[in-house]
This record gives sequence, C-alpha cells and structure tokens, in this order.
Amino acid sequence: MKRIGTLFGAAALLLSAAATPLLAKTPPGVLVVAKNIDDIVSLDPAQAYEFTSGEIVSNIYERLVEYNPAKIDELKPGLAASWKVSEDGKSIAFTLRPGAKFASGNPVRPEDVVFSFERVIALNKAPSFILKQFGWTPTNFEQMVKKTGPNEVTITIAGNFAPSFVLNALGARVGSVVDAETVRKNMKDSDFGNAWLSRASAGSGSYALETWRPNETVVLKANANADLKAKTPQIVFAHVAEGATQRLMIEAGDADIARNLGPDQIAAVKGKAGINVETYPQAALHFFSLNVKHEKLNKPALWEAIRYLIDYEGIATNLLKGQMKVHQTFWPEGFPGAVLDKPYSLDIEKAKGILDKAGIKDLTIDVDMIASAPFTDIGQSMQATFAKAGIKLNLTPGASSQVITKYRARQHEGMILYWGPDFMDPHSNAKAFAYNLDNADGSPQSTTTWRNSWHIPEMSRRTMAALVERDGAKRLEMYRQLQKEVLKESPWAMTFQAQAQVVIRDNVKGFVHGATNDLIVYRDVEKK
Repeated sequence: MKRIGTLFGAAALLLSAAATPLLAKTPPGVLVVAKNIDDIVSLDPAQAYEFTSGEIVSNIYERLVEYNPAKIDELKPGLAASWKVSEDGKSIAFTLRPGAKFASGNPVRPEDVVFSFERVIALNKAPSFILKQFGWTPTNFEQMVKKTGPNEVTITIAGNFAPSFVLNALGARVGSVVDAETVRKNMKDSDFGNAWLSRASAGSGSYALETWRPNETVVLKANANADLKAKTPQIVFAHVAEGATQRLMIEAGDADIARNLGPDQIAAVKGKAGINVETYPQAALHFFSLNVKHEKLNKPALWEAIRYLIDYEGIATNLLKGQMKVHQTFWPEGFPGAVLDKPYSLDIEKAKGILDKAGIKDLTIDVDMIASAPFTDIGQSMQATFAKAGIKLNLTPGASSQVITKYRARQHEGMILYWGPDFMDPHSNAKAFAYNLDNADGSPQSTTTWRNSWHIPEMSRRTMAALVERDGAKRLEMYRQLQKEVLKESPWAMTFQAQAQVVIRDNVKGFVHGATNDLIVYRDVEKK
C-alpha cells in the first residue's frame, strides 16, 4: 500500500497545482484513470444511480444475466449458467453457475440472490423501480422470489411482461448480487447494510472496492476469488475535474487513461507519441428541461420556443467537436426502435414569434448544470441564444452530486443534464420521459417527467401498454409513436447523444467501453 499511498499524495499535489504535471510515472500493476468522479453518491448497487458509480459497481458485482458490451441487445449468462421461462411467461428459474464465489470466499447461493433483490425492494432507493415494476413489494416479496433448489432461484412476475423485458431489466446494475452473509454482519438497524455498502463492497466480480474518498479517489483491487480474473491488480480512479489537467497527466504518463478531455484537449493530444484517442458511441442523452411546477414555466408555447433557441449543430460541431451528435428523441440512435427525426434547429425569429403570440416576455430562468465540460459549454451557448429572444438564463454550476440531488428533489427551474438507459429496452427511457401518473411531491419517481412536474396520465397509460405488448414489431412501433409525441409536446428539448472520446496510453491494452457506463469493463486491461 505504500506505493498507492505515494500515488494518492502525488494526485493531491496535482489537484492543488494543476499547471504542474506529476513527475512519477504510474506504477506497474496499477491502472490510473483520470476522471471526474464527483457524481458518486453511493457504491451500494441498490442505490448507485450515477454514471461513475454505475461503472464501478459493474466491475465489482455480477448479475444473473449480463449485457454483451460489443452487442448491446444481446444478453449472456452471468451468475446464472442457464434459465428456463415458464409456459405462461410469469416465472423464470435460474440455475446458478457452479463454483462461483464472492470476494470474501463465500459461495454464491440462491439465498444471496433472494437477499439482494429483497434489499432493493425494502430500501426503495432511486433504481429500485427497475425491480418494483415486476410487481414486487415488501409484502409479497417472499412469494415472488424464492430458492427452488440447491443451486436454483425462481422469480415470479406480477403482470404480462415479455420475458425478454424481464431479463433486460435483471441485467441492470440494480440486479447485482451481493454476499448476504457479509452484508448481514454489517447491517445497522434495518438498513440492509446500505450505509456500509455505500463505502465497501461484497461482490463476486473481477474487482473489489479498497477505498472511496469522495471527490478524491476510488481504488479497486483484483478479486482473487473471481472466476473472471482481473489482469491488472489495482485500478485508481483519480478525481480530476478539469480536462486540461487530465491532458497534462496523460501526456506526462501520470495517468494511463483520461476520460474527460474537452474537444480542444483531444485535438491537442491526437497524434502525439505514446497516446491513442478512441471514440465510443454512447447511449447517454443530453437535454435542457423546465420544471413546470413553476407557473412561469408551465406554458406549452415556451416549451416549443426553447426548441428553436438551441444551436444544435453549432454546439456539436464547433464547441464539442465530435463528442456529441445531434439527437432529439428519448431513445438513442443505434438501439432498436429509435426515432431519428430532427425537426428543430436554431431559429431565433421563429422562437420570438411563438413567444410574442403567447405573451411571454422578460422571462428569467435559473438553470442548474454540472460545473464541467460539456455542460458549461452547452450552457453558455444556450445563454447567448436564449437572450436573443428575451429569455435570460442564470447559469448555476455545481458538483455533479449536488446538481443531481437537486434535480431528484425537483427544486430546480431549468436544468442542463444527461440521461442514460438503465437497461437495454426502450421501456427504460419511455418510463423516464413518457410516464408520470402521480405528480404529487410526496411520491418521488426516478423519471424526468416527475422531476419536471409534467403530469401525463394518458401518455403514461400508453407507455405501460407498450411494456406488455408481446408482438415485438408492434411494441417497437408503439415506442416510436411515444418518441414523436414527446419530441413535440414535452417541457424539455432533447439535444445530443454522447460519443465518448477516451485518451489511452499506447501501452494499455484491453479496455472495453460499451454504450453505457455499466458496460465499461476493466478486467482485461493490461499495461505492457
């Protein structure tokens, strides 16, 4: 640990003197990732709901079934070696992979799966809706998820869902299986080990959590008991918010991978000896939203006008330079059922005409956003173009965790943020962008519709109808229609689909970056 402690000290020195690159190269056997990690709220898989926490959790834990990073619509066995769907489609029996162990050395048992899903339902944290949509509740859980054999667990679904939808949802990070014996030893009162698991780990994945220091570092160590062994003994995620500082680190060899370089920094390092720049299409979507709980923002004419006040192409081409592409619907390009319509472009005069007709003038909107690129670049561009139509945007940058927490409490007016699907099924984003039956403050939901106070009972019913549709082609068409309706009627503007540009030292091989942060895989990474 002396070697890692030295690295931590060097990282802290870098953060306090960002203009001076570190002198020491990264140690052998340690992969150093320079990244903005201030969005982490918790590393408990029952609670983790941010991009960075999802990435870390997915390398610590395994799920019954898992997505193939190279083909995101394909599920493969995880902790389940096989599964069998009942004739009525309401039950699935999973046979666990023989010999699987947790980092503690404890065997993976059906009881661990039951406990893992039970704690998700009982804790009722943000991602719990993924499993709760199966009809699971604290009162019926014992009847819905059971050990049905020495190495078998069976889940039952309340509802008429396609089995493929259920499997897709179980492949999400909230389906991670934890070591029940270890977690129970660290429970406090009735928290199901949530406080402990927020800063510790109890998984069977290729890595285990060694350290998390908020806004400073996360350290993962190889899990010696994992079936899929990690090729690099240790990963250090160093919190480095500025892309310019990350550039200095990657150029000096003080980081092996840099994850948040801006367009200018990417251009500066391209072609340099010892450095590669890789581009990975992403499922993350960026948007500008209005909380219509505020009367001044609850005006459909305003919603329409804002879509003409964004310089989509200018931002994507000139500011973000390949890190984003214009996308205006709620399901990402490249996924089955995505609508690629892009009817909106910057048109100040059209926006002014819409606002004038509605009598909207001298409007000021407080806008929260993450205090780093690309959000700051996008926000400043929007501030300039909105002003031309008489709308003043007061930009309020903040740490990722603060901004996200405020959004979840719907305490904002305007918000520049991102969204990534929780699992590879169009319902994941449809539930977020086209569903809100209960708009009360006391019924928080993990949907952008609720967070922006957009109450849409009829559209919500159609979203749920698409969920249960067994005909695959018809189901996708239902989601296409929802995308088109939200595109034209919602109190937000979808703007961009992300493209991750990752800077990697050329002695690093085996890095896998799928379409979501859950599909960033480190176990095959080697430093030559």
